[in-house]
Amino acid sequence: MQSTTQAAINTTHTVPLVEAAGPGRLVSLDVFRGITVMAMILVNNPGSWGHIYGPLEHAKWHGCTPTDLIFPFFLFIVGVSIVYALDSAKQDKSRHPQLLLRIVKRSAILFGLGLFSALFPSFVFETVRIPGVLARIAVVFLMCGTIFLKTNWRTQAWLLGGILVLYNILIQVVPVPGFGPANLEPATNLGAWLDRLILGENHLWKSSKTWDPEGLLSTLPAIGTGIAGMLAGQWLRLRNVEPATKVAWLFVAGGAAIVLGMIWNGWFPINKSLWTSSYVLYTAGIAVAMLAALYWLCDVHGYRAWTKPFLVYGVNAITVFFLSGLVPRLLQMIKVPVANGESVGLRTWLYNTFFVPYFSPINASLAGAIVCVLIWLGILWVMYSRRIIIKV
Repeated sequence: MQSTTQAAINTTHTVPLVEAAGPGRLVSLDVFRGITVMAMILVNNPGSWGHIYGPLEHAKWHGCTPTDLIFPFFLFIVGVSIVYALDSAKQDKSRHPQLLLRIVKRSAILFGLGLFSALFPSFVFETVRIPGVLARIAVVFLMCGTIFLKTNWRTQAWLLGGILVLYNILIQVVPVPGFGPANLEPATNLGAWLDRLILGENHLWKSSKTWDPEGLLSTLPAIGTGIAGMLAGQWLRLRNVEPATKVAWLFVAGGAAIVLGMIWNGWFPINKSLWTSSYVLYTAGIAVAMLAALYWLCDVHGYRAWTKPFLVYGVNAITVFFLSGLVPRLLQMIKVPVANGESVGLRTWLYNTFFVPYFSPINASLAGAIVCVLIWLGILWVMYSRRIIIKV
């Protein structure tokens, strides 16, 4: 958000902060992004993958745990961010070629970072996983940014509905070559078949090699998640609507999406790996409600004393996500001798030395994840204090 003087804040609380400052950067959006990325770091860095509390794991297949909310939240936030980054410039069509070039360049950088992360440290191109979190963010940003520039909100709403219905038909009606009728099984659904056909088994998720949770076909409804964020962002930017009305209708829309997602779950189950249409609605509904609550607290009423830890994560979100994936691998490359004469990676040694002896296995794993979050918080806090923001 653009700066608002402390004097203006102290003078009156009757003027909503967002309206007083203009439709600039939303504090609530940075806080929401920070909460999401902090949660992502927590679930991606347990001390031991063999000991994890249920809510910090993904659902085995159908269903939705708190962990399954993290990625769609981030894509929803990408959609909201696109609106705040491009809305003013969108009105000048002469700038569209320049803006499209920026969108393509940023998408390419995100995809490149994802590919580098998958390759590091061995750089074996023959078996590198091509899909992934950053790759999906790149594609969603590219498609949603282009859609936002070239369409209005009504067209975007129709596109969202069309995408969800089309995906449902593709997954549950179209026969799968070599397997027969449409199905929702991990290795034999249409999306898994398409991934193997185009990418080959060597470039898919190493835990399966037959399907990928960030596969090609399921990126289509993931774009829908980004569009949902764009619709919410455009509603928040309206100048002629009171903040209380904005919040109320966001809660209505969020509640409706949650209910529709749960109804759709009856025949197209909520499933993160498939990114089902019901999953899009259900998670987007929760995201809308969270953004509404944060907007009311942070931007309308200015309750921000508690937000600093999340802000420092939020403004350098991609940076910390990217580096948090590389640093553990770097630590494992440093070998430390242990009592039996063998050597273990430094990360393993630190975990076995400072956590395992003092906690139960599952709590040691959780403690390791929390400490990881706190270490990155310290690093990001210093960066934030020095106004170091790495923009991708």
